[in-house]
Amino acid sequence: MSESLSESLSETITIRDLGARGDGIAEDGTIVPYALPGERVTVQREGRRAELLAVEQASADRVEPFCPYVLRCGGCRTQHLARPAELAWKRGLVAQALSQAGLAVTPEPAIDAHGAGRRRLTLHVRAVEGRAEAGLMAARSHALVPIDQCPITVPALHPAPEVARRLAAPLGHGRKPLDVAVTATDQGLDVDLRGHGPVSAGVGAALVRIAGELGLARLSLHGERLMEAEPVSVTGGGTRLYPPPGGFLQATAAGQATLAELTLAALGPRVRRIADLFAGCGPLSLAMAGRAAIHAVESDAAALAGLDRAARAATGLRQITTERRDLFRRPLLPLELDAFDAVVFDPPRAGAEAQARQLAASRVPLVIGIACDTGTFARDAATLVAGGYGLDSVTPVDQFRHAGHVEMVGVFRRAARRR
Repeated sequence: MSESLSESLSETITIRDLGARGDGIAEDGTIVPYALPGERVTVQREGRRAELLAVEQASADRVEPFCPYVLRCGGCRTQHLARPAELAWKRGLVAQALSQAGLAVTPEPAIDAHGAGRRRLTLHVRAVEGRAEAGLMAARSHALVPIDQCPITVPALHPAPEVARRLAAPLGHGRKPLDVAVTATDQGLDVDLRGHGPVSAGVGAALVRIAGELGLARLSLHGERLMEAEPVSVTGGGTRLYPPPGGFLQATAAGQATLAELTLAALGPRVRRIADLFAGCGPLSLAMAGRAAIHAVESDAAALAGLDRAARAATGLRQITTERRDLFRRPLLPLELDAFDAVVFDPPRAGAEAQARQLAASRVPLVIGIACDTGTFARDAATLVAGGYGLDSVTPVDQFRHAGHVEMVGVFRRAARRR
């Protein structure tokens, strides 16, 4: 298309709102990535979406992005948005989800929990002109954007793309799509390779050799450990965790600490026995065990083994018991739940629908729900409220700076029953 024809197809529109993914929404509903509410922008339409060509009248909340990959990489969508406005937007996402679920609760101001940066990152490795390139995907695309480092991560993760490229060599230099999950730990980088499938003994030995040359703390393939120089741990806020290979960990250390602080504040001093559901490797269990006995329930045996190791190494904790159980298929029933003074649940993005129904039928006086998806949190919250709980507060916690994700902590209390 000639430049004159391209210009003739452009138009200037006004941005009305910021969507759930951080895209600008025009008055007629057109989606304009990297545009902000109140701006007058020149765009070129592509169906319901439009490409931003120029900002004619900028928002006072517009700032200069700091990342060289910002207009290509799909990982960050709001680097051009000032931090106070971004936190207000995150709070609005939570408020909208609660309202749509019929819950008349105004969220607390969002807490900035970015801290030193994200401590885990998943890179994609693909073959480009016969060599392995590591990076992130472009927005709404399977096209790879190679990167040298991701500036929103902790400095320890900056070598991650080179690590991913080196490890891809024995696996075919990315000819078969490869995902590389990298976590910063006390001992160094913990790497889990995903997508390739089983490897021969020779390939496994080559991977271990490269891991040694790179000084990795641990290398695993689909969660199966290939090498580990010493037990891998992550320390923060006075707690040492032992996450399993490829296991879940909160995105930032500040996020983990903030979630623990909010949970402890909601528990108060009189709680004696707590169920920690979807406990993972135990960040909340360990934080709460200083004041109450904990029963941690989790489906991942390796995560529970990490929790047991951490509990045995710690001092000053009350009893921690563990149970391996799939809470999606077999949630705790009211008879089991009623033995606890409080229940804390922190499920994956899918939420805790089955468990929320059982909680709604229980007599547990205090429930604390933590979630990373506004829609499933609102759904589960509505279930608890319909079962007689009051939703005292919801606090957004933003450990996903520049993305449309937000964590939240909800505090539910059941009114004391008359005897």
